Amino acid sequence: MERVECIVVGGGLAGLSAAYGLAEAGVEVMVLERGDYSGAKNVTGGRLYLKPIRDIYPELWDEAPFERPVARELVTMMAEGAHTTVEIASDRFTAGAPQSYTVLRARLDQWLAEKVMEKGAMVVPNMKVDELLREDGRVIGIRAGEDEIGADVVVVAEGVLRLLSSAAGLATQPKARHHALGYKEVIELPPGVIEDRWHLNPGEGAAQLFMGECTKGMMGGAFLYTNRESISLGIVVGMEDMRRRRDGTESWQLLDEFKELPQIRPLVAGGTVAEYSAHAIPEGGISQVPRLAGDGYLVAGDAAGFCLNALVTVRGMDFAVAAGHLAAEAIKRAKAAGDFSAAGLASYEGSLRSSFVLRDLETARTIPSFMENPRLFTHYPRAVARLLESVYTVDERPQDGLVKKAWKSVRRDFLNVATVKDAWSARRI
Repeated sequence: MERVECIVVGGGLAGLSAAYGLAEAGVEVMVLERGDYSGAKNVTGGRLYLKPIRDIYPELWDEAPFERPVARELVTMMAEGAHTTVEIASDRFTAGAPQSYTVLRARLDQWLAEKVMEKGAMVVPNMKVDELLREDGRVIGIRAGEDEIGADVVVVAEGVLRLLSSAAGLATQPKARHHALGYKEVIELPPGVIEDRWHLNPGEGAAQLFMGECTKGMMGGAFLYTNRESISLGIVVGMEDMRRRRDGTESWQLLDEFKELPQIRPLVAGGTVAEYSAHAIPEGGISQVPRLAGDGYLVAGDAAGFCLNALVTVRGMDFAVAAGHLAAEAIKRAKAAGDFSAAGLASYEGSLRSSFVLRDLETARTIPSFMENPRLFTHYPRAVARLLESVYTVDERPQDGLVKKAWKSVRRDFLNVATVKDAWSARRI
């Protein structure tokens, strides 16, 4: 059997981050990617929070092919026939070193794979791994078609579905209630049009999140990120909610219907769809994180459940880069000690628990269950729309005072037992 010191299964950000750190230290590492190239099958809404990882491989970020630094945050609550948008703009978002950038994974991952190869690692595309090889309970390599390759350690960064790790007994099979489906289009628009539509200075970007009517009351929401010469527009819906739907709605239809809403049509007008993609998303939070290290293996990225939907922020790529880096550090320590057992690799999980990755997931532990409340996606977007609609409505009748108008809506939609229960539940997030 051919052997290398380390095999990385998956050429996404977690796998490539691990490979970069290992190759830089002179470890023999092979990255196996089932797509035509790294990034060919990797899908994200399109935003990387860079501040948490700026000190990890700092030489990379100044030349990384990011799209735009996010200068404006918008949150839109949608009801039938109405919507309310809150916009937040702050110089702090982009001053000095911007906190986040929009990205296109096909471009970013391919670039990072090239950097990994420059460090001396092998990145092998079109290589579908069929099985993790085990011997006496220890992972000893992989099988890809007729080929078997042995390794001292395997970094399992295979992605959200965990096909290999669950088949090998390293993790449980994913459940629908802990996942969502995402659909995304990249729509080409001229840079000047993008900047005019989102009130941006040249080169700046915007991130817009939508919730409510866009998912027909199901858990989820929509997103829009501005790139250099395109926008990333997509929608995410909970798998379990979609499975329970009985009106014939198909998940892929939600994006088409979203684009046709009168609130959205002006945003995409004149654009050309250049890319369409769909992907599963881990939404279970820290309760669904599997065992992260064992005899001969580590788990990172989406396969480890390192994704955080915190209602107004959605993170995963910064977790992936950090986890890959910490995996590389643990493997280097294990190599120095000549011990790739679970005990020899245990520092990986310890480092993750000390880092923002597992600490932020722990802080957000209750959010997945909180988001199962359908009123978040039905009652509250409608209530906010009704409140502001009443305040701004002028008709033929004598008008109530501003406070009286607002109080009627508040009393009707917010001062009730159900809302109090929701507020009590929200205290934990």
